[in-house]
Amino acid sequence: MLKTYFRLLRFGSPLSRYTVPYFFFAALHAIFNTFNYAMIIPILNAMFDTDGGFSFVPVYEFPALQLNAEGFDALLCYIYTIAFGTEFSQLRFLALLGVVTVLMSLLNNLFRYAAAMTVERLRVNSVQRMRDEMFSRVLDMNVGYFTEQRKGDVMSKITQDVMVVQFCITNTLQVAFRDPFLIIGFLVLMIGISWQLSLFAVLFLPVVGVIIGGIVKRLRHPAQRGQERMGDMVSVLDETLSGMKIVKGYNASNFILNKFRKINSEYSRLMISMARRQQLASPMSEFLGITAVAVILVFGGTLVQQGWISGAGFIAFIAAFSQITRPVRSFIDQFANINQGVAAGERIFSVIDAQSDVRDSAYARKFEGLKESIELRNVSFSYDGQRNVINDASITIRKGETVALVGASGGGKSTLSELIPRFYDVQSGDVLFDGVSIRDFDQESLRQRMSIVSQDTVLFNDSIEGNILMGRPNATHDEVIEASKIANAHTFIVASHDGYNTNIGDRGTKLSGGQRQRLSIARAVLKNPEILILDEATSALDTESEKLVQDALTNLLKGRTSIVIAHRLSTIYNADRIYVIDQGRVAEQGTHQELLAKGGIYANLIQMQSFT
Repeated sequence: MLKTYFRLLRFGSPLSRYTVPYFFFAALHAIFNTFNYAMIIPILNAMFDTDGGFSFVPVYEFPALQLNAEGFDALLCYIYTIAFGTEFSQLRFLALLGVVTVLMSLLNNLFRYAAAMTVERLRVNSVQRMRDEMFSRVLDMNVGYFTEQRKGDVMSKITQDVMVVQFCITNTLQVAFRDPFLIIGFLVLMIGISWQLSLFAVLFLPVVGVIIGGIVKRLRHPAQRGQERMGDMVSVLDETLSGMKIVKGYNASNFILNKFRKINSEYSRLMISMARRQQLASPMSEFLGITAVAVILVFGGTLVQQGWISGAGFIAFIAAFSQITRPVRSFIDQFANINQGVAAGERIFSVIDAQSDVRDSAYARKFEGLKESIELRNVSFSYDGQRNVINDASITIRKGETVALVGASGGGKSTLSELIPRFYDVQSGDVLFDGVSIRDFDQESLRQRMSIVSQDTVLFNDSIEGNILMGRPNATHDEVIEASKIANAHTFIVASHDGYNTNIGDRGTKLSGGQRQRLSIARAVLKNPEILILDEATSALDTESEKLVQDALTNLLKGRTSIVIAHRLSTIYNADRIYVIDQGRVAEQGTHQELLAKGGIYANLIQMQSFT
């Protein structure tokens, strides 16, 4: 737990930037706040002529500071002498006390505000750094990580958990400085009034701490389970909103609703359990505080009667003691929040500490471009480490060639294509670029030379131009238009209500399937890659859209090294070489005519599609 806590504090670094000013602001706030309650004594003594009360004696030099009633009276006499001279007037003295009280309150709240703004800057900067680091880590992870993690849970960690953790960091300053300074300030005032009553208070306060500490200690595990349930809830929301057509089409609303309600009910139960313990801390400490005040009234009343303490002093003591319970309760509450934050912090570090299965070596070099060929040599691959999806497959793609991968669904075609941009690392064998292992190249420079156009077109809730520019963010508007023309997308773009600035909606839902695919191709054209991977790029399109997309793909394939995965003959029959993939193995290879002549798997696939 402590290790997690100290790691969370690292997000506030350099802490000295915040702790040093906060130390002074909190200290001055405590001093002036204490002075406000100390003013009760001279005000009451001035208003009511009591034995042993305030008596004016001119003081011409600044008195030595003493933490007792005599020292405080001497300071007030000095201020009065400087302001009004040696002639005492009760009305003037009360006016002076009023001005001093207002000034103390002004300074108290000024430094309180300065301390609060210091904490806010720490909170905002910490949250920003935390989210940046988490999102950066997520982007660094290999593709396989996202098949194992629920997307909603990752989203919950970056959004909900961070909001919980932020108070764990900021409350540290309050626990370390603000509350202790206030407690010390009130204790000093109380001791200055009566050490006998103060001794009772000092002995009583740890009892409050022990009782509340037991409650706080039991908060951590419900907090952690609560954050996990929140992640499950966000996952259900994300999946439901993404698949709303399926939910409606299968009349599955009740099924999804019951699933959501079950998770929401468990989350609510955990929150109530936590609130029951957390909210019990403050009333419990307040009840114990009132109980102590009641005892003090009896004990203190005896001291007043015996002349050990003045009536005004006793009232000031009661006021100070009633106030000291507030920072004590705050101190305990902050520990409860810190405890809850540590639980959320462990989930945050599960993202930050995650290691990608695909990492660049310390000696990785830049990929400068393909000169001869890409070779998958005796490659075997498994997603779960148990069942191989690819079994000892060997494929060669020479520079400038178009190579097609065909075969039954689930045979491993897409998996083979995903090994080329190194989305995954093979278990055995190797992927070679010009005879050099893919592991020897920097991933970013390798993918900089590639583009992927798949059946599942990924577009973002942005303008048409914004989506195309993902291929090359620094491209000009004219270059975007040229790429769109090559992709057969320019005509429908200019016909849109806002042209290239038209927003396409979430995941491009405002566009047809063919339009989305042509935007994806325009994005690839703009990037101008050396190596192109087409994964079932036309399989989900109608005949008219397929013709437009196929023409765009023909333009895109010119002069590039291409890997094409497709079922339809129109996409692959002109390929320089075709590999038939069957159950993760290369079953056949050759040109279209050669494979037809063999009468094997490829010929059967063609026959099933009614091609002649």
